[in-house]
Amino acid sequence: MAIVEGEMTVSVTTERRVRVRKVAWATFAALLFSLPIASLINTKLRVPTDYDAELGRIDQELSGLKEAASSTASDAEKAVRLALRLYNRAALTGGAAEFIGAEGALKHAVQQIGPAPELALLQANIDFRLHRVADAARGLEALSRSGGGAQIEALRAGILFQEGRYEEARKGYLSAIAKSPTWDNLARLAYWESKFGDPDVADRLYGQAQEEISAKEMRSYAWVELQRGLLDLRRGRRDEALAHYRRAGKAYSGYWLVDEHMAELLGAQRKFSEAIALYESVIARAPRPELQQALGDLYVVMGDASRARPWHDKAMAGYLESVGHGEVHYYHHLGGFYADVRQDGPEAVKWGRKDVELRPNFFTQEGLAWAHYRNGELAQALAVTDAALSSGVKDAHLFFHAGMIYLAAGRSDGGKELLQRAAAINPRFEDFHVHR
Repeated sequence: MAIVEGEMTVSVTTERRVRVRKVAWATFAALLFSLPIASLINTKLRVPTDYDAELGRIDQELSGLKEAASSTASDAEKAVRLALRLYNRAALTGGAAEFIGAEGALKHAVQQIGPAPELALLQANIDFRLHRVADAARGLEALSRSGGGAQIEALRAGILFQEGRYEEARKGYLSAIAKSPTWDNLARLAYWESKFGDPDVADRLYGQAQEEISAKEMRSYAWVELQRGLLDLRRGRRDEALAHYRRAGKAYSGYWLVDEHMAELLGAQRKFSEAIALYESVIARAPRPELQQALGDLYVVMGDASRARPWHDKAMAGYLESVGHGEVHYYHHLGGFYADVRQDGPEAVKWGRKDVELRPNFFTQEGLAWAHYRNGELAQALAVTDAALSSGVKDAHLFFHAGMIYLAAGRSDGGKELLQRAAAINPRFEDFHVHR
């Protein structure tokens, strides 16, 4: 599911911490999710991309913040900046391990400064990103006692969405927009509309979000373009999706996330050689198991199981390594992997159940229902599918899986209707795609 970033600030309260407050406040407000793109610099071989420049700027600053562990006010400021910059880097690279590293630095900053509300909000954001929904909710509950700004409202709404409380989530997004009509809050509501409302309304909201983005936030602009492209791709509108992806690439060059979306589109267009080359390039920059699985899945669509196998093996190793460390954000991927790649029903059900326990929403319910289907448990598959459908979500992938489950259970009329609904949303729903 899409996760939107917002801005945060930090404050401190004790006399000793007052010296930290101004720097920390400015640091969080200016840097957390709206980093300016660094000026391009020349190298012997090429001019860096926007992504290179931003990553280089973050790394340069990080190199001067490694001595943050100290008891002085000055080093407390460094501890705040270190945690923030590590979070910025994680948001840029998309690496879960980097968010965990930022979390370690954040805990050190709390030791230096104390439990400042803004640091607690950053912790809640990390918990949310890593699918630790209950932890994020507990953190926000404590924060709510000191007031509720737009950032807290937006994150609380995101938690409600993950918990399957969709109407409450919508009200929360509207409340956040009323307090602060920033691009990220508008994008959150757009995502809600894309699932439960009108996709055209969703696209207009994304457009309004882009109008709120400054010239210094072109990565954010590119991210919104990707969401608009996905909105079109999920309706079978390849040309429109391509136009959005190209605009994203022009707005913020060198971004692996843009190339990953473009690779998916190329695969859907059956431009397999181009898609493979692009996936390999993306994986070299962002060696994440879900990207490795996507490339393996593409080879399966091409009918080349031998070339798919090593990429699937790498993906499974990455997923299992993550959960071996006690992390939970790959539960959903493991459920889908065992259902569709390994076709191991018991394992698919095992991970699907864990995912639903964390986030009981249509997205995880669809995954568990499909796992039950793969395990030959049609009664359980039907029950969980009906729970997902009762949400009112309009999703071609869900309707396709639900239709297959209904047909297998002997409910032919219902199954055919669900497949028709899938095709009405996206006539090309059976094309290669990444289940995000």
